[in-house]
Amino acid sequence: MAVYDDIIFQVVREAEADLENLLSANIIYFNSEIRMNIFPWFREIIEKISSSEHKKDEIAIFLTTPGGQAEAAEKLVEVVRKHYKLVYFVVPVAAMSAGTIFCMSGDRIYMDYSSSLGPIDPQVPDKEGKFLIPALGYLDKVNEIIEKSRNNSITPVEFQWLMNQDFAMLRFYEQARSLSIALLEKWLVQYKFKDWSVHRTTEPGSPVTLQQKQERAREIAELLSNNVHWHSHGRMISMQTLREVCKLEIDDFGENANLQRKVRRYNDTLTEYLARTDIRAYLFSRFVSQA
Repeated sequence: MAVYDDIIFQVVREAEADLENLLSANIIYFNSEIRMNIFPWFREIIEKISSSEHKKDEIAIFLTTPGGQAEAAEKLVEVVRKHYKLVYFVVPVAAMSAGTIFCMSGDRIYMDYSSSLGPIDPQVPDKEGKFLIPALGYLDKVNEIIEKSRNNSITPVEFQWLMNQDFAMLRFYEQARSLSIALLEKWLVQYKFKDWSVHRTTEPGSPVTLQQKQERAREIAELLSNNVHWHSHGRMISMQTLREVCKLEIDDFGENANLQRKVRRYNDTLTEYLARTDIRAYLFSRFVSQA
């Protein structure tokens, strides 16, 4: 098994080196929930890469995640922006919820036709702090029952359920939603929209103002956090939908067959290794360590 793993990581290192040349950036593979338990590990890898002789001004984060906490995403962004001028996100398969929030802090987002982001329904710890639960589902249900109360159509069971809710936790959920939207608004304007200087569709050639950037960022943030629109916390939002519905500029790595092949070789090899070894959280850079 050790010999087999050596072969796997030789393939991974070669693919990472190829991607570094193609993207002109340092590379890090990130496959994990976005929670604070991953933060020290992420910080250590970023610091080691950025202090090495291989340091570049750009980094590309190959991101696969089911989501996590917006607060943790904010800390990861603080670390990576301390050490890198330009940050790219590559989504080989899917980056959901807090992963989408994390991606919005990038200068560029790379996807192809099969990649997905997700609605930014923040995930928060349950009462016992053991599991992450989507916050907006609870808020939507509470608002639905409150509306029924206004219309005098609430049932006794619904009233009892509402009274049994922890209103401090519901407020916490509201704050998590507000934070998610605020982070998207801030990061999109600061990073993704920084080079957006003239309009290309409406009033082509006219200058883009800071207020217009802020308005566009808020539109995107509110749309991505709209459960009614997406219907499901786990909805897979394609590159095409992000472009056409959210009006978000995405770089298609599928337009370059060689880049697409290298992205999949790098990601799929590591993903299959994690599935075989049942590893749930994993970061990788060939400049730091194998595991």
